[in-house]
Amino acid sequence: MHTTPALAEPRTPPALGRRRPVRLIGAGPSLWRVVDGRGVVIGHLQRLDDDRYRARRLRFAAHGFVDIGDFWSADDAVSALHDSR
Repeated sequence: MHTTPALAEPRTPPALGRRRPVRLIGAGPSLWRVVDGRGVVIGHLQRLDDDRYRARRLRFAAHGFVDIGDFWSADDAVSALHDSR
């Protein structure tokens, strides 16, 4: 599987265009925790170096995060996290 490193400089969270019951909390350069309305971490949103976003779902059975896919918008990536529940 091809992986692309995150951008090195810190970034502010991307604006989500659709109303989402989630918050984005900084977890590193170009990486945010996606937290649902109850305060539970559901995954990570990672900005890649070519203006794409990677969605990574937290899976306890996998003992970590599982890549859901790469998307051209933060909204699509966050939607994929919700759809993968």
